[in-house]
Order: sequence, then structure tokens, then C-alpha cells
Amino acid sequence: QVQLVESGGGLVQAGDSLRLSCAASGHTFSNYAIAWFRQAPGKEREFVAAISGSGLAKYYADSVKGRFTISRDNAKNTVYLQMSSLRSEDTTVYYCAATDRPSGSNWYRNRMLYDYWGQGTQVAVSS
Repeated sequence: QVQLVESGGGLVQAGDSLRLSCAASGHTFSNYAIAWFRQAPGKEREFVAAISGSGLAKYYADSVKGRFTISRDNAKNTVYLQMSSLRSEDTTVYYCAATDRPSGSNWYRNRMLYDYWGQGTQVAVSS
């Protein structure tokens, strides 16, 4: 089992920055690729960013590329999502997820590959 806990959400103004954290406990953290997804009410959960277990490979949704940066500190069992130039459309709940079986084309976008999910953290951006 892997337990994931998100933190760092809050209310900010458009153009501001925010850093989300995803703290993990359980199995060897570096064995897991970690992703951030987000889900607005009434919408499907959408991919935001992902990072490989080593941290060498990073992937982003087009909507956040150039504004968000994903990173990880395996010594601290934590993944970060640095969000800059926030927009009102970034308002929603953000979830981190873990998988130890990243495979297939565009695997990082496939919600079904992620076996562990956090409870989510709310981000609200006022315009």
C-alpha cells in the first residue's frame, strides 16, 4: 500500500503562484511514477503532469506546459507541483496518484494505471 497526502492548495489571485505537495508513505517511493490530475465538478478527471520514479522524465498537459513544473525529492518521499501564472480555469481539486507499472504509449494520461490516489487539495484562482 502507498498512502498519498496532498497539501498546499488555497485561494490566490490570477497570475499568482502556488506549490502543491504530495507526500507518500509505504513502499519504496522511487519505484513509483507520480502524476497530478485535476477534476472540476461534473467533469472527468484530467491529467496535469507526471514524473518518473527517477525524476528524469516529466510530462505535462498542453494547458499547463510552460506554467507548471513537476519535481520530486525521493529522500523526502514528496512530489511537488509548482504552479505559476495561475488562471481562473485552473480552479479545481488537484489529486496526486502513484503507479509502479508505467507502460504503453502516453501511459501517464491513463487514469487506470494509477493504483493509489490522494484525497485532493482545492485550488481556487480569483480573476
